[in-house]
Amino acid sequence: MIGKVGTGKSFRGVLHYLFEGRRQESKELQMQELEKKLVEVIAYNQCFGTRLELVREMIEVSKLNPEQSKPVFHFSLSFAHSDAGKLGLQNKIDIVEKLAEKFDFKDHQYVVVAHRDTDHEHLHIVANRIGFDGKTASDSNSYKHAAEFARKMELEYKLERVLSPNKFLKPEQRVAQSQRIDNRKEALKKHLQAAIKQSKDVQQVKKYMEQRGYAVELGRGIAFTDAQYVRFKGSQVGYALMDIEKKLKQEHLLQQQQEQNRQAQLLRQQQEELKKQQQQEKEQQQQQVHQHTPSIGR
Repeated sequence: MIGKVGTGKSFRGVLHYLFEGRRQESKELQMQELEKKLVEVIAYNQCFGTRLELVREMIEVSKLNPEQSKPVFHFSLSFAHSDAGKLGLQNKIDIVEKLAEKFDFKDHQYVVVAHRDTDHEHLHIVANRIGFDGKTASDSNSYKHAAEFARKMELEYKLERVLSPNKFLKPEQRVAQSQRIDNRKEALKKHLQAAIKQSKDVQQVKKYMEQRGYAVELGRGIAFTDAQYVRFKGSQVGYALMDIEKKLKQEHLLQQQQEQNRQAQLLRQQQEELKKQQQQEKEQQQQQVHQHTPSIGR
């Protein structure tokens, strides 16, 4: 089993993604995915309704802690092919309840969405990190805890131990997934290139990326998680923290040089205009002298 976790800002965005397809894919690819995949809500906790009703309910509770900018928990649990017949509906609900216990949101709002196709099933759990008491479920070391939880469930339910999500995929699916990853990497690179051009330091780059929907982890290195909770280290797209700092300096020097060139060009234009003006004034003075000089007849 593979366990993934992410936090986010938008209940609307993640629920739209789960119910209506991946936003970063083409319409044609979305339709192909939706035709192959059944989407079903298999459990609600402290909430109920349509997608839009769930969004409204979760937003309303998240207002109990307005200082928390990332109230969304999004988990995905993927099962190996060989485990398809091992887990009944109640088993899956039990696993989710244990997950909620592990991450301290058992009394919070959450919804469980099953995505099924002919190859494997995976569950998505969207939870409100904000409880009815206004307290926030911690996301500290969440990646590590999700991996530990997956290992524990594999042992408890005698599931196949899977460390890589690619084990779930057929060759053609790996190609499609690789293309999606490449597209996301390319989008991330373009955003980073624009961020560096408009920023003076790493903190401004971070702010720029967050405004465009990325969660940014900044420490000894840097990592970015997009709206679909896909995480990339900066080094995976050629923008490690050291590279970003280097490019910021280069961009700063380039902008300085461009400004110096602009100022020099402006100064030359001003000098040329002044020279032209002085020449015009000299010509006017010469004309005036010529007009006031009396002619001497013979």
